[in-house]
Amino acid sequence: MSEAHDHDALLTKAREGDRKSLVALLEALGPRVRARIEPKIPPALRPAVDADDVMQVTYLEAVTRIEKFASGGSSAFLAWLTRLAENNLTDAIRWLEAAKRPSASRRVVAKASDDSASDFLGMLGVHTATPSRDAARGEAARWLDAALASLPGDYEKVVRLYDLEGRSPQEVAEAMGRSPGAMWMLRARAHERLKEAMGPAGRFFSQPG
Repeated sequence: MSEAHDHDALLTKAREGDRKSLVALLEALGPRVRARIEPKIPPALRPAVDADDVMQVTYLEAVTRIEKFASGGSSAFLAWLTRLAENNLTDAIRWLEAAKRPSASRRVVAKASDDSASDFLGMLGVHTATPSRDAARGEAARWLDAALASLPGDYEKVVRLYDLEGRSPQEVAEAMGRSPGAMWMLRARAHERLKEAMGPAGRFFSQPG
């Protein structure tokens, strides 16, 4: 039986919800992705992000997003995994370089509160249909709490610490036990998930009691 056939069999089981098969497939194909990613890391940024950082976030995405893999065999899965890793690395590079020239418009620097939740959602493009400002702020906080609770733990934590509590990138990375590059990757993926939760219109509405 060929290696490709073995990988295809693992992929079939993984897509059926078999977590052990997915982990085995990632262990088999991950080193190939890592080998492709490592040369693309700029030497100047290697102290802040390495290939292991990229792969850790990529594995998290693959495990929690396997349903997003559309179709194809293990070769297509390898290409999908590589794209995830490349997107993660691109985000790490972009934010690490941007952090050298911080802009107040890029984050919400405030204590965790209804105001910071509302401001953060506004930054992401979410708008409430509630006319009252006070009610809108309360609705924003409730919606954001529920949305964050639905995310993987590291995604929730990075948004709460960096975007809502206003901690520095270094403080957040240390609190999470991650490198600065990994912190930025996790934040980018968390923002993606929150935008998906908003829906295409980028709005959230009060639900009848």
